Amino acid sequence: MPSPFPTSLAVSDAITHYRQLRELTCDELAYALLMLGHPIPADAIAEMERCARPVTVDDLVAIAYALSTTPVVLLAHIPIDMPEPEGPLGTGLPSDVDQAELRAWIEGKTALDRESRVRWWEERAGRLRVRSAHHEEQLQGAYAELHELGELALQEADAPPVQRLQWRIKDGEHALNQSEVALALTEDQLDSLREDV
Repeated sequence: MPSPFPTSLAVSDAITHYRQLRELTCDELAYALLMLGHPIPADAIAEMERCARPVTVDDLVAIAYALSTTPVVLLAHIPIDMPEPEGPLGTGLPSDVDQAELRAWIEGKTALDRESRVRWWEERAGRLRVRSAHHEEQLQGAYAELHELGELALQEADAPPVQRLQWRIKDGEHALNQSEVALALTEDQLDSLREDV
């Protein structure tokens, strides 16, 4: 059997993921679909989850509703154990479209022509710059509080207020680092898109 297309893999894994998240068996999901007027037998659901049976658009809508999610979530799903994809995340899409851009496109918030993609990535970089500045400001505030405590912070390192402040600093450093990494990756993607223009 040929390897399934990436969108089929995403939807198959998403059905399994959200069914298990809702603690439903295939039989229970089949019953819910029957009650919605779109019957799909449990063995057919299991085949969809194995990517051995195609999921129609009607199936996608009914299953998403039965699982209390949306078709967009199922379509833009990326399996957590998926290795680094060698190709596109969606069938027929450019290979450099990431999950956030894929979801924005599916939701109609952006197009995938070059100009729209550059604009979308510029906006994303702007949001990440604001987020990084916010994390930096919060972290500097926590450092200032620790500095104000001075000797007390050294003498009572296990005191709850000092511990909370240290946790805030640790969390702030982590958040700032994550924002800076995301911004660097976004700016790299933006540079790549601009070069292709």
